[in-house]
Amino acid sequence: MRAALAGLILGAGVAFQAAAHPHVFVDTRLDVVFDTAGRAEGVRISWTYDDLFSLVIIMDHEMDADFDGVLTAQELETLRGFDMNWIAGYPGDTYALLGTAPLALSGPSEWSVSYADARITSVHYRRFGAPTDLDETPLVVKVYDPTLYNGYTIIGEPTVTGRTDCTAEVVKPDRTAADLVLQTALDAMVNNIDVEAEFPAVGEAYSEEARITCAARS
Repeated sequence: MRAALAGLILGAGVAFQAAAHPHVFVDTRLDVVFDTAGRAEGVRISWTYDDLFSLVIIMDHEMDADFDGVLTAQELETLRGFDMNWIAGYPGDTYALLGTAPLALSGPSEWSVSYADARITSVHYRRFGAPTDLDETPLVVKVYDPTLYNGYTIIGEPTVTGRTDCTAEVVKPDRTAADLVLQTALDAMVNNIDVEAEFPAVGEAYSEEARITCAARS
C-alpha cells in the first residue's frame, strides 16, 4: 500500500521533508472474532486516515464537490475498497501471532468505508489460516508498516466478538529501544544517499500490539 499512498500524495503536489516518517497517520481499531466453538477466527481492522491524506483521496476521486463534508451514497460506494487493491504478498501492515508463533492471515474481505469529520475510515476483515484455540496463550496482533511510511496507532482497547471470557490490552513500544534499532540501521546505510527510497525495515520496533488472552476451555 505504501507505493499507492505515496503516488497519491505526490500526485496532489503535497511536499514532505525527505526523511520525515511517517507520512500517513492511521488510527486503528481491532476486533478479534471467535467462532461458535470459541476459537479465534479472524480480526476486523478499522483504519481511520488523517485529515490531510483523506483530503488527498477525496480530491483525487473528485468527490464532495459542494465541500459540505458529506459524501453521497454513490460516492461512498465508489470509494469503498480504494485501499484494498493489495499487490501479491503484501501483508496488510497487520501481523498475528499465537504467543510467538506467526499465524497466517487471509487477504481482506467485507470492505466498508465511511467519511466523517474530514476523515476516511476503511474497515476490512481478515481470517486466520485456520480457527485457533488460544488455551491461555495470548493472541498478539501487531500493526505496523516495516518502512514507517504509514504510522499506525491503536485507538481504544481491542474488542472481542463471540466470547466474554477474554481480556484485551494494548502494548506500546519501547521508544528508546526502537530509536536505537533505527539509528543502528541508518548507520549501516551511510553509503546510501537515498535513504527515503530504501528506508530500513524497522517498523516492527515501533509497532503497537494488541494482546488478547482468554480463559482455558475444557
